[in-house]
Amino acid sequence: MDDQNTTRDVMLDARGKPVDLHALRTWLIPRIPFLEGPWRITRFPDGFSNLTYLIEAPEGDCVIRTPPPGADIRSAHDMGREYRMLTALQPHFRQIPDPLACCEDHDVIGIPFFVMSKVTGRIHRLRKGQEAMPDPQEMHAVSCAAVDTLAQLHTINVQGTPLAALGHPEGYVSRQLNGWIRRYQQSATDEIEGIAETEAWLLNNMPADNSAAVIHNDFKYDNLVYTVTGEPQVAAVLDWEMSTIGDPLMDLGTTLAYWSESGDDPALKPYNLTWLPGNLTRSELIDRYAAQRGIERPNLCFYHVFGCYKIGVIVQQIYARYKRGYSTDERFAGLVHVLKATIRQAEKTIRAGYT
Repeated sequence: MDDQNTTRDVMLDARGKPVDLHALRTWLIPRIPFLEGPWRITRFPDGFSNLTYLIEAPEGDCVIRTPPPGADIRSAHDMGREYRMLTALQPHFRQIPDPLACCEDHDVIGIPFFVMSKVTGRIHRLRKGQEAMPDPQEMHAVSCAAVDTLAQLHTINVQGTPLAALGHPEGYVSRQLNGWIRRYQQSATDEIEGIAETEAWLLNNMPADNSAAVIHNDFKYDNLVYTVTGEPQVAAVLDWEMSTIGDPLMDLGTTLAYWSESGDDPALKPYNLTWLPGNLTRSELIDRYAAQRGIERPNLCFYHVFGCYKIGVIVQQIYARYKRGYSTDERFAGLVHVLKATIRQAEKTIRAGYT
């Protein structure tokens, strides 16, 4: 370990081995000069996908992100793509961290990574040992700000901008559905009741693509940084690893799947605070979103079911890495129950026929 650096959590490469901090420092300093002095790396404990570390230095702080060990870094964990999306978004959408540098050369520290500015604010997530919950008035404002920010993102005109090159919107719905089914097949470990029937329903009820927009694909409370003073507003949207140009209703469907309500399966509640009193319901969310975008209220049954299925597959991929020994994080041991709950929610939505 370089004597200019300290770390409270080992930074890992693609094989789960500690990275060479001296090599990291040598690469970073010419590109981010304020890191020239001594600094410390600390891993953020939250999150289930990409690994995120805080770099603290006397002249300023920043955040570094890497794929998790054992992941397929060609798709959802593409560091270069996340960096390029943030760079292209800067002129159009202010609620993002500033992208500072990106390294896609595995020879530097054994894994690709990118660096962004640190955004100060509050993230609404359930924390271990937490007793006091936000009051209903605060949660109402938080939920309204989330919906308004998502609608704002979807109104960006990508034509004629660098954003247009970051996706292929034609055939997006079909590619996504078939791609997530393939990902599940590649990561499956347990027999899951109802998953084959959910896949069949989705394939038989696939709608045509809507107009193209910038979509985040993982838009939920714990990826939003809120202001800490005044009326809660979204200061920054984090985790753009799955963002692209595609159908905005697919993005909204994922958010609906994360947006648990008080009567939903308890297995879904620890990961979002949307079930607390004061939050918009899913139906109210759709109404507000449609009003913000100036569109008719859409029937989101397919998109909600797809969102449930996709979240289930994401959970399964993380669970599979745990079962295969790429992670020892005990939080991952019970994720199979979350997968089962997402499929039950999908089946419930199919039976209702609408969202």
